[in-house]
Amino acid sequence: MEWRMFYLDLVMVPPALLVTIVYNGLLWYKVRTKPLTTVIGVDSICRRAWVSAMMKDNDKKNILAVQTIRNAIMGSTLMATTSILLCTGLAAVLSSTYSIKKPLNDDVFGAHGEFMMALKYVTLLLIFLFAFLCYSLSIRFVNQVNFLINSTQDPLGIVTPEYISELLEKSFTLNTVGNRLFYSALPLLLWIFGPVLVFLSSITMVPILYNLDFVFGGGKSEIKEKVGEKNKDFVSV
Repeated sequence: MEWRMFYLDLVMVPPALLVTIVYNGLLWYKVRTKPLTTVIGVDSICRRAWVSAMMKDNDKKNILAVQTIRNAIMGSTLMATTSILLCTGLAAVLSSTYSIKKPLNDDVFGAHGEFMMALKYVTLLLIFLFAFLCYSLSIRFVNQVNFLINSTQDPLGIVTPEYISELLEKSFTLNTVGNRLFYSALPLLLWIFGPVLVFLSSITMVPILYNLDFVFGGGKSEIKEKVGEKNKDFVSV
């Protein structure tokens, strides 16, 4: 009986994870080849233009630049706090001796033995830990931008708009990776209640993310491709 339950996890969970990995791989490919067909690519190009505009007219826009970057720091800080709180909760569950690790016992579809429950919680713990690491590094880079964007042009020409744009793009790239890890962990949270919910939630999440990640321009597709070819070198992911 235990093998039959374990077999259901093998059939349902790996395809669910594969769907998520394939989708994010496709998104990464589109960002690299046709950035203006994705929200990530459009935002990347606009951020670079924003940095140049802020540094060009720094005397008038320095407060605006700091406030905008502060909002970005607050967003990453919120997600980092959420991730580490979830890690703390999962670690507390793993170290406990109570029956909370097997909440529904035989009512749960799939395996629910000691090994399988430990595997579920450890997987979630690792994903949230990596998400926290990405958010923390994102905050580090955006803090550097916060100081450098209002600095005067140095004689050596090191602090340039291109350099600051690279730091800002690294920050947002790490933030995006953290978000993707966080999104991937949400269906796995349902794994506690069975593999069927993991599969259904992953399949449901992909079309939702697709509509949020891609830009649908209709008749402007040719213009987007031309501009994308010109600016794709500025997109770093």
